[in-house]
Order: sequence, then structure tokens, then C-alpha cells
Amino acid sequence: MNPKIFEKLKTLAEAAKYDVSCASSGTTRNNPVKNLGTAAGWGICHSFTEDGRCVSLLKIMLTNHCIYDCGYCMNRRSNDIPRSTFSVSELVELTIEFYRRNYIEGLFLSSGVVRNADYTMERMVRVAKDLRLVHKYNGYIHLKSIPGASRELITEAGLYADRLSCNIEMPSEASLRIIAPDKNYQSVYRPMHYIQQGFLQSAEDKKKYRHTPRFAPAGQSTQMIIGASPDDDNRILHLANALYQRPAMKRVYYSGYIHLNTYDTRLPALPTPPLVRENRLYQADWLMRFYQFKVDEIVDEKHPNLDLEIDPKLAWALRHPENYPVNINTADYETILRVPGIGVKSANLIISSRRFGRLTSDHLKKMGVVMKRAKYFITCNELQAFTVQEAGSEYIRRALTAPPKKKKDEEQQLIIGFEYDTPRNP
Repeated sequence: MNPKIFEKLKTLAEAAKYDVSCASSGTTRNNPVKNLGTAAGWGICHSFTEDGRCVSLLKIMLTNHCIYDCGYCMNRRSNDIPRSTFSVSELVELTIEFYRRNYIEGLFLSSGVVRNADYTMERMVRVAKDLRLVHKYNGYIHLKSIPGASRELITEAGLYADRLSCNIEMPSEASLRIIAPDKNYQSVYRPMHYIQQGFLQSAEDKKKYRHTPRFAPAGQSTQMIIGASPDDDNRILHLANALYQRPAMKRVYYSGYIHLNTYDTRLPALPTPPLVRENRLYQADWLMRFYQFKVDEIVDEKHPNLDLEIDPKLAWALRHPENYPVNINTADYETILRVPGIGVKSANLIISSRRFGRLTSDHLKKMGVVMKRAKYFITCNELQAFTVQEAGSEYIRRALTAPPKKKKDEEQQLIIGFEYDTPRNP
């Protein structure tokens, strides 16, 4: 590899690592004759790393020069960092060479904003267009839409990319204006609206014409930074729920704020990223998408933030003990799905297995049910554990959050128990 390109690669791969909205492809495309590569339906979920390991997704920026001065961004114009820019041909060649060497399975491309939004977006579209039309590249492509880009460029990008994304960044416009004064919600929502229109128009055209080009078949995604603003989880999850109502929106990503620009007084001085809060938000997001929970059941005015000690599903169950215990042999699917320790797959197995006989705790364990949690919220043939009605929510909370005993403590308890249980010689 050309040493100059390698230096650009190191700089721009490092610059792209803070964008997390690239975890899954969500699309399947067969490999026609004479085309290079394919897009796998199970998704692409890795990225390029600094230590040279083989990766699945080349996650890179076209340039880390930027006209914006967003407080949370390492690539902001006021930072004194190494800057670099790929030409369109260099990035196309790099992607093809990496793919042929089996280093990657796809491309995630973002960019700082140079000159203006349309100029930057046009260069990113040229990368995807050259890969598809000139090199017949048939693998996965994820393009980051630039806030403020025109409808024509967004529409053209959707013809060559599998997924498009546009980061909303802050959970409220007031926070965005303070931390990123060059941006506003209108410039972010406009490309998101263009993507949605293109997605719906493609679906309508496909009903009429068999060979209609697909528009961003994996839909769109977005990202919110968590912890950089005072917005609570209630605000964050209501915004995420509203975004999921849009037809093309597939994923909302939550990125724990990393205190990179220590000199910026607009930002909180967090010693470590709020990773536990980020994890709880992903769990709550999962409940909304797959467990039939409404956002008002997870957070509300009385409980505006998620419990960091326990997961949101368990927190809801402990707040509503009147709904438990659930009879695992008679309850419907929706009720079983709300039992802590039972997932979607386990709930389906329970429903389908009940036709052949009554289920026991041994059956549930084999189905993948986490009995350590579920035993307090269910009844079945021989289960003897105290339920939430008998033990109380506080007792169960303490039991499930208590740190695990050390091995020496367990051995000491066994020795003490043996001494008391063993009859002594007269």
C-alpha cells in the first residue's frame, strides 16, 4: 500500500471510531455474475481497528476537516489535530483492495463537512457510485447523510447505499443549539424526511414495476449522544419512540458521551463515559421494539430516568407486583413476555411446548429461561420459590443485586454447615 494512503487511513479510521450507528446491515443482496461481493442478511457488525486485525466493516471518514465546531466532536474545527482527506479514487481503490484481500465485508463512510453540505455529500455519493457502477461492487455500503444536503443528493445516495443515516446527536434542540450552534433540528430532520420519502416511493414503484431500483433497502439509522446534556431518559426514549414511528427508521443508537474536549466549559466533565446508562437505554429500546412495552411504561414523569442498578424490565415488574405471579402453563404470550428472565425466543418455546404437557422448571431451564430472575414472578408444577407477592419487591431487588459470594466464603459456609450437621463422638 502507498505509505501516503496508509497514513491517511490511520488518521481517518481513528477519526471515525466515535460514530456507533453502523452495527447492522439488515439487507440481503445476491451476487450477480461478474459482480464483486455480496451483502449478507445476518448483518455486518465489526469495524476497522488500529492493531491490524482482520475486520468486517471498513469504518472510515472521507475527511476529518470540518467547518463546524460541535462541542462533543474530536474533529471540530477548533481542535489542533492531524487532518487528512481521501480523494474519491483513493477511497474507492482502498475499499476494493481491502475487500479482495478479505479484510472487510462492507464500507461505512462518514465525513466532516467541507465547504458546505452539498459539496461533501456529492463526494460521498461519488464514492458509492464508482464502487457500484465502475467496479461492480455488490457488498454492503452505509453512507452518512450530511445535515443540510439537498433532496437530489440524498435520493441519489439511496440508489447506491444499503443504509443511510443522519445523526440527531442531541435529545433536544435546545441542547443541540448550545453544544453545536452551527446545527439545528431542521437541518437534521430534512435529510431524514428525504430518506423516508425515497423509501416509501421505492416501495410504491415496486408494486407497479418489477425491476424498480431499490432505495436504501436497509432503511436508515440515527444516533444520540448520552450524558453531554441534561436531558433525562424520559425525553430520550420518547424521542426514540417518535423516530421509530417513521417507516424507514430501523435503529436508534445511543452513544455514551466521552469527555474529549476538556477545555469546553459547555460540556460536563465526566471522568468516564456513562456506559451503564447507555446499556440501560439499549435495553429499554429493545423492550419497545420487541417486548410490546410502551414508552410510558418504562419511564414517566415520576420515574424520568432508568434505574442503573437493575434492567428496565425487572424495574417495571417490581413496580407492578400486582401482575405476578404468572402461571407459565396458562398465561398468554404477551403476559409471559413481561416476566423478567424470559426472552422472545423462550416465550415462543413456552407457548409451543404447552401443547404436549405441563411445563416444569427443568423444562424452562432447557428453553433458556433465566430462573434466577424468573422464579420470583412465575408459578409452575413444582416451583417452591417465594413469589414477588410473598417476598416483596425490596427483598427481590436486594436478592438480585447482591454481589456474588466469593469462593472462599462459600467454602467456609460449607465447612461450618458440615461441622454442625455431623454428629460428634461422645
